[in-house]
Amino acid sequence: MAAAIPSPTPPNSFKRIVAASLIGTTIEWYDFFLYGSAAALVFNKLFFPESDPLVGTLLSFLTYAVGFAARPLGALVFGHYGDRLGRKKLLVLSLLLMGGATFAIGLLPTHATIGSAAPVLLTVLRLVQGFALGGEWGGAVLLVSEHGDAKRRGFWASWPQTGAPAGQLLATGVLSALTALLSDAAFASWGWRIPFLLSGVLVIVGLWIRLSVDESPVFKAALAAAEERKATAGQVEKMPLVAVLRHHWRDVLIAMGARMAENISYYVITAFILVYATTQVGLSKQTALNAVLIGSAVHFAVIPLWGALSDRLGRRPVYLIGAVGVGAWMFPFFTLIDRGTFGSLLLAVTVGLVLHGAMYAPQAAFFSEMFATRMRYSGASIGAQFSSVAAGAPAPLIATALLADHGTSTPISLYVIAAALLTVVAIVCARETRDSDLGDVAERAPEDSRVRADA
Repeated sequence: MAAAIPSPTPPNSFKRIVAASLIGTTIEWYDFFLYGSAAALVFNKLFFPESDPLVGTLLSFLTYAVGFAARPLGALVFGHYGDRLGRKKLLVLSLLLMGGATFAIGLLPTHATIGSAAPVLLTVLRLVQGFALGGEWGGAVLLVSEHGDAKRRGFWASWPQTGAPAGQLLATGVLSALTALLSDAAFASWGWRIPFLLSGVLVIVGLWIRLSVDESPVFKAALAAAEERKATAGQVEKMPLVAVLRHHWRDVLIAMGARMAENISYYVITAFILVYATTQVGLSKQTALNAVLIGSAVHFAVIPLWGALSDRLGRRPVYLIGAVGVGAWMFPFFTLIDRGTFGSLLLAVTVGLVLHGAMYAPQAAFFSEMFATRMRYSGASIGAQFSSVAAGAPAPLIATALLADHGTSTPISLYVIAAALLTVVAIVCARETRDSDLGDVAERAPEDSRVRADA
C-alpha cells in the first residue's frame, strides 16, 4: 500500500520554514566565511608570525582549506542520519557544532601566547566547522524543497542559498566596521575576536527559529511507507549511502561537476580577492572589504531572481548561463581590478557574483530533484560536499600559489575557465529536473534499494 500523499504546507508555516532555513544557513555561512576573511587579513600574522608574509597567507589559507576536507565526512554522517531520522534534528545539531566552534575561535590564544599549539587548535576548530557545514546545506535546502510545490520550487529553494551571500555580507560587514573603527594594532590585538564571539548570540536566535518548524511532509510520508513495507513484507531499506552509490552514482558525478565552477569562482571572487587587491594592486583592506560587501548585497538580491527564472526556463539553461558567464568574465575581472580603483574593483566583484548566482540559485532545487526521498539528504550532500574538496577548498590556496609563482593573474583566470568547462560538460550531461514531483520520486525508488529483513 502506498503512503498517503503529503498535504500542502499552509502558506504561513511555509514562510516560517523558509525563514528558518535562511537564517540558519546565514549563521552557518557567517561563521565559515568569517574564518576565510580573517585568514586573508590577520591569521597569517597571529598564528604563523615566523613566516614570510605571502607564505604566512598560504599557511593561513591551508587551515582554511582544512575545513573543506571535513565537509565530505559531515555530508556522509549528516546525510545518513538525516535520511533515517529526519531533516530537522540534524539541522539543529549542525548549527550547534558550527556556532560552538566559531565562538571557541574567538577565545583561542595566538602563537605569541602558546606557540605552535595555537595553529593546531585553530585547525581542529576549523575541522569542526567544516564537518558541521557539510551536513548543513543538504538539510536546509531539502527542508524547503520538500515543503514546497514543483511550480515555484526553484524560487523558494533558492532562499536558503541566499544564506551564503547573507553570511558573507554579515561577516564582511562586521570586519569592515571593525577595521574602520579600530587601528591596525587594536584589530590585530583583540578586535578580530569580536565577530567570532558574536556567533554565540546568532546561534541562540537560529536555534529558537529552527526548533519551531515541522519536519518535511515528504520525508514523513516516505518514512511511513518504509515502515509499512517492513511490517507487511519484511523489507528493510539499505543504508542511504549504498543506495545512492548504486542507483544515483551518475547524478552524484553530475552534481560534483556542476559544483566545480560555482565553488572555485566564488572563493576566488570573495576570499582570494582580498589577498590580490591588497598585495598585488596595493588597495587598502577597507577598500577590498567594501567591494566584497556591496557585491554580496547584490548577490543576495539576484539569487531568488535566478531561482525564479529556473522555474520558467529549467535548471540546466540557467546553470549554463552562470558557468559560461563566469568563465568568460575572468580575464575582464582581473583587468578591472588591476586598474586600482574602487569602482573598477566593485564592478569586477559584482558582475562575477551575479554570474555566480545563476549557478548557485537553481542548485538547491536541481540537486534535490535528482534523488529519491529516503536517500536525498545523502545524495545531495555527497554530490555537493565531496566536490568542495577539489573545488572550493584549494581555490584560494591555488590562486595564491599561482600568483606567488607567476606574479600575474593570467594562470588564475585559466584555472577558473578550466573549472567552468568541467561544469558545462556536467550540465550538458544532466537531465532536466524542473517538473519533478518529490513525493512521486519517493514512491518510485528502485525496488532493489530494499532488502528483505530475513535476507
